[in-house]
Amino acid sequence: MVDDALGGTARRPQRGEPVGIRITRAVRRIVSSSAAREVAELTRTAATLQQPVTTGRQIAVTSIRGGAGKTTVAALLGTAYAHYRQDPVLLVEADPALGSLPLRLGAGTLRWTTADLADIVEPQMSLLDVTGYLVQLPENAWLLPGSRGQIGAMLDTSTYERVMVALRRYFGVTVVDCETLPAEVARVALSASQARVLTAPATLDGITSTYAVLQWMQGLPRHMIDGTVVVLSGLAARPGIDVEAAAEKLRSTGAGVHVLPYDRHLAAGGVLRTELLARPTRLAATRLAAEVFQLSQKRR
Repeated sequence: MVDDALGGTARRPQRGEPVGIRITRAVRRIVSSSAAREVAELTRTAATLQQPVTTGRQIAVTSIRGGAGKTTVAALLGTAYAHYRQDPVLLVEADPALGSLPLRLGAGTLRWTTADLADIVEPQMSLLDVTGYLVQLPENAWLLPGSRGQIGAMLDTSTYERVMVALRRYFGVTVVDCETLPAEVARVALSASQARVLTAPATLDGITSTYAVLQWMQGLPRHMIDGTVVVLSGLAARPGIDVEAAAEKLRSTGAGVHVLPYDRHLAAGGVLRTELLARPTRLAATRLAAEVFQLSQKRR
């Protein structure tokens, strides 16, 4: 929820790619066989994302520091699951220190928070009862914010665990936007979730710190690194590193790696509008959502 005066400072949302690049890409797809391959891939990806679950899947998204694209990736994942799945999808903000997930998702009002719901949800409550305390989003998605737009009390691990256990049975997929590591709630969320996403900027310091975290995770139970995907977020149209070489180095730890290309719409901040994303960004986000969901299915 944004102050009206501050909201008025935002410029008109722009598309992820300039018009010239969009036209060139469209022409190439017409005269080549890539369009058919793309449709086939999207069909397979959609089938993966629509797989049923026996118990709710919980996916934690975190990073080493702010500005790594953590909240953006959480919003992209939640939006993708809500678009492809028939069961309800929940996005949880486990960061009460004025996180930006409600802004990214275009939430108009904020009432109950993650900490509030820990003392409200009871086993006999129906999905309709529970969603009465949540913020409704498009396509059967729901948001549980970490604050009401003001800095509040920190979320402790006990409260986080109680609310996540209580909500798991109501939602097919839950995406958690965590605090940055090494915060305690973030570590608990990583351990308790069925899959983990670690975001990092596609910069030298970003991949260096991420590699150190992955090495630390190698010393934990094997399922931790096996169920982790790193997302390298492009901060500029021409990154200052060899992104593919960096991705290979990170993969050597046993984690999966996806690259989220630079996108003008994402870089501008504000409400995420998927129709304004560049085509490569949409495809990358969908592939990421499918792989993370598959990893979550391997863990009970």
